[in-house]
Amino acid sequence: MARPQFTSTVAVRPLPEQTEPSEERWGFAYTITIANTGDVPAQLIARHWVITDHRGQTQEVRGLGVVGHQPLLQPGEQFEYTSWAQIATPQGSMRGAFIGITEDAQWFESTVPEFMLADAAMLH
Repeated sequence: MARPQFTSTVAVRPLPEQTEPSEERWGFAYTITIANTGDVPAQLIARHWVITDHRGQTQEVRGLGVVGHQPLLQPGEQFEYTSWAQIATPQGSMRGAFIGITEDAQWFESTVPEFMLADAAMLH
């Protein structure tokens, strides 16, 4: 039985140009590497994010592809992209999922575990 799966790693950095503390806006860039860790080719079709600030306010983002791409990944291949989010507190978190489909039209979802939106330099 085919086993489709994407596995993601995330790196976060502050975005000073999208940050204005006096207006309660903090911007963060995140770079995600999506690897096809399954055993069949699969295409990333859509994403779903839940972005939560430190006060518990959430934003949900759903859409096709990632940064305008719907990459078809062979087993072992990976795709990297950078995007950004803005929240109303200096730290928060994101979690979500990528929705994929195999060449034989089997849909699957790969969870992206929660990661922090924070300036590591400010946490010490």
